[in-house]
Amino acid sequence: MNIRPSAAIRQNYNEIANICRKTAEPVFLTKNGEGDLVVMDIDTYNRREKMLKLREELLSVEEERLHGGKGYSVSEVTDMMRTAINEAKENGKTD
Repeated sequence: MNIRPSAAIRQNYNEIANICRKTAEPVFLTKNGEGDLVVMDIDTYNRREKMLKLREELLSVEEERLHGGKGYSVSEVTDMMRTAINEAKENGKTD
């Protein structure tokens, strides 16, 4: 865990930015010995946000399943994926 005083961000911005990029971990900034801010590089932040969104979606699906929501078999999902791929190809969207 990287902990630095808040003054370090003003005095050593490049050093803190390099630590964030190199470790892909946040740097915790303190003010008067207490936690104040968390700094992280943008790539780490974006990965974290995507992961949190995926976890939210998975939790939502699991809650729906536990409350009797309809599920799909592997073959049904395979068929839906093939249909979506074929429709994308027909519409010229194969990226």
